[in-house]
Amino acid sequence: MLRRWIQVIATFLSNSYLLFPFTGNIYQGTLKSFCTPGLNCYSCPAATGACPLGALQNFMATLRPGLQAGYQHFGLYVIGTLGLLGSIAGRMPCGWLCPFGFLQELIHKIPSRKFGIPRVLSYVKYPVLILFVFLLPFLIADEFGYGMTWFCKFICPAGTLEAGIPMIILKPELQALIGILFYNKLLILGLFLIWMIFSGRPFCRVACPLGAIYSLFNKHSIFRMIHDPEKCTRCMECHKNCPMGVKFYESRNDIDCVRCLKCMNESCKFGAISYEITGFKESGGQGIEGKAVVRGQ
Repeated sequence: MLRRWIQVIATFLSNSYLLFPFTGNIYQGTLKSFCTPGLNCYSCPAATGACPLGALQNFMATLRPGLQAGYQHFGLYVIGTLGLLGSIAGRMPCGWLCPFGFLQELIHKIPSRKFGIPRVLSYVKYPVLILFVFLLPFLIADEFGYGMTWFCKFICPAGTLEAGIPMIILKPELQALIGILFYNKLLILGLFLIWMIFSGRPFCRVACPLGAIYSLFNKHSIFRMIHDPEKCTRCMECHKNCPMGVKFYESRNDIDCVRCLKCMNESCKFGAISYEITGFKESGGQGIEGKAVVRGQ
């Protein structure tokens, strides 16, 4: 319940510009200088912050002309923010603060037969990150040396849902510009929305570049999950209830673990799952509000 409330609050704070129906424009105030920790489109009419993926792509797209002009800027704010969040909590922002991740969990509650996702697909998000966020925006440029935000423009279903569709409704004159690119993105969005019904968080697990960045810190972050094999009965309840399909008893700080703590709070009855924060260990089975004790005591 605590996580649900935090997800609701984070989603509202990321999209709290409620004047857009009257102004007809997106918010472009001071807050847009700061990146949200989750995936939330910059061009969403209600968005109050910038998307870290969009910021990274813009940095790569303008890096070449910037270097030619002698500007020595390397996007340290965005990279530093993601690195700080990742080093502290790993992929936890995905499970607690990401509006698009929250949406996927809600859609997955639609009654249906549920299916797993092949493990090999979990690694697709890394080529997507390297290719569409870093390489293509930098390597393919116009005559002035500027690249494009490839992931935002050609793939991102969150952008289509949060920005593309609302802006067409908000500004009907944009409908004349609809072409094959928009229909292609609608198709991608539609496929993921359907997939969300049958599998838990498919976009997070397969294609999200932001999740790929955070996941690199999962095994070495300050916040880490702990597994006690002596208490574990391999009942698989943690796997059945995991929104990311992680088998905790096989990989406690898996690249797909978003640290939602459902395994600890709702699944494990034997106290085999806990977490630690720089040497402080949470006793398994007590939940996130339990008392932390020093490891080894």
